[in-house]
Amino acid sequence: MKISLQNKKALIGGSSKGLGFAVAEQLALSGAQVTIVSSNELLLKERVLALNKKTALKHKFLVCNYNDHESYAKKISEYFDVNTIDILVNNTQGPIAGDVNSVSINDYQNAFDLLFKNIVLTTTLALKNMKKNEWGRIINMASVSVKEPLRYLALSNTIRSALTTWGKTLSNEVAKSNITVNNILTGYFNTERLEQLNSEKAKKMGIKVEEVFDAMKNQVPAKRIGNPKEFGYLATFLSSDYASYINGINIAIDGGLIKSL
Repeated sequence: MKISLQNKKALIGGSSKGLGFAVAEQLALSGAQVTIVSSNELLLKERVLALNKKTALKHKFLVCNYNDHESYAKKISEYFDVNTIDILVNNTQGPIAGDVNSVSINDYQNAFDLLFKNIVLTTTLALKNMKKNEWGRIINMASVSVKEPLRYLALSNTIRSALTTWGKTLSNEVAKSNITVNNILTGYFNTERLEQLNSEKAKKMGIKVEEVFDAMKNQVPAKRIGNPKEFGYLATFLSSDYASYINGINIAIDGGLIKSL
């Protein structure tokens, strides 16, 4: 099976590095013209140049600050004033870490703006062209924590759960237009974000970061941390015509980490 996304345009959030860039790279290698998004303009330029060299297409980038919803809303609205897309991969940076006793009401509001409002706005803008063309793919990058909450990620657990429920609700409305909406529940992957979280955890516990990673690996039946490319492969499949009858589901990619059915 060879996936071709030729003549498709994709927008991938939080994609200058980590899982977001892994998705952007696989979509681009499959023939899609991609727009990558983050707040790091220098890194975005480097990434676009790298993608251009690997493919025959000219890719784009968009500089946005996900932590300022008003600023983000202005930038993303301006983008859709002159651009259309066929594939939307919703992803932002994660909110601050912390358990339910250490985060504030204001933290919850900031996390809601970051993880929910930004994504709903982006999707609403993208859907106009998808409905017109009667074809579209929307992928929400979430976390295994929506099924099994992680103690130190209270904000992420809460708001990402709302996001996946919203995604399911939306999928029922747009399916008639040949648009699919699916949520990917992310497990442990070798990314800068995981390194940051584990470093913070190691400091609090007074142990080496390597010990945190070893304990994490032992939780996973596959006994390893995932490679971002593996995540990119799944997102690319869900973006293709091969996945046209997969809609409104939570797909875990976690090496078997989630214990529930």
